[in-house]
Amino acid sequence: MEAVLSPVRTKEDLLFEDSLRPRSFEEFIGQETVKSNLKIFIKAAQKRDEHLDHVLLYGPPGLGKTSLAYLIAKEMGVGIKPTSGPVIERTGDLSAILSNLQQKEILFIDEIHRLHPSVEEILYSAMEDFRLDIIIGQGPSARSHKLHLKKFTMIGATTRAGRITPPLRGRFGIIHRLDYYKKEDLTKIIKRSSSILKVSIDDSGAGQIALRSRGTPRVANRLLRRVRDYADVKGTGKITAKEATNALDMMEVDSLGLDEVDRKILLTIIENFNGGPVGINTIAAAIDEEKDTIESIYEPFLMRIGFLERTIRGRKVTSKAYKHLGLLSTSSQQKLFKE
Repeated sequence: MEAVLSPVRTKEDLLFEDSLRPRSFEEFIGQETVKSNLKIFIKAAQKRDEHLDHVLLYGPPGLGKTSLAYLIAKEMGVGIKPTSGPVIERTGDLSAILSNLQQKEILFIDEIHRLHPSVEEILYSAMEDFRLDIIIGQGPSARSHKLHLKKFTMIGATTRAGRITPPLRGRFGIIHRLDYYKKEDLTKIIKRSSSILKVSIDDSGAGQIALRSRGTPRVANRLLRRVRDYADVKGTGKITAKEATNALDMMEVDSLGLDEVDRKILLTIIENFNGGPVGINTIAAAIDEEKDTIESIYEPFLMRIGFLERTIRGRKVTSKAYKHLGLLSTSSQQKLFKE
């Protein structure tokens, strides 16, 4: 079930995300503060007939950073050239992209924290002074040439803001963090997506899917497609609360959005390590899962809902998690034993 609840984009998502992507700020549901600020900055730039200041969007995967980048370009009435940090391997690749940008055009770099240090250094002068320092020739005869660029807007997106170096971060004038979505906003997103996908769904069905979507639109849309399959085969084709509950239970996604791996992590800490604290490397070895996968996908969600604590000595399961799993915590067991 990892692929169903993972906020990371899959190949299947690519087939649907373009059609589900909002076409205007009005269609973009949630992140109201971010939207309000961006609208003001865009209107101000248009009023002065200037390029928009550089924008950094950060937060967990699947919350709409890419969608916002495309909406900014549309609202500004300019083109957008998308790329990602791992794709730009050489300084020449980035130089070619920057030199071909038109006035006010947007360069969108996803996973910007994964830029190679030598590539990142080129961005400093490009973002600040709109010029490239190019070295022509080699050895003693090498000389520096300054190539002036047209004024553009850089939009960077990242899930690991802490990995962005201070010099790069300091060159972004607009910085916004995208947060997890509330159930009400996710319900609206699911209703909108079902309309585009021509899926019959009622409010209670959409609400049931929203409850288990881990606060992430990408997960909500993925669960919608899976529940649609269930309703078409096992039900009447319409997604009701009952149909959604049955489908999600069959996929082992519980009422809070926990899947098999989430429960495995919690139960391993409880049963093997007395509830913790225990180190992340030990947990990864015990459940045969990659450490990075636990830290980037499962741990943030378990911490956000208050099921897992990160202490100096390691990870520790909370009493809230014990209650959800129908177990007695160690302290409760000791109290019961004394009685």
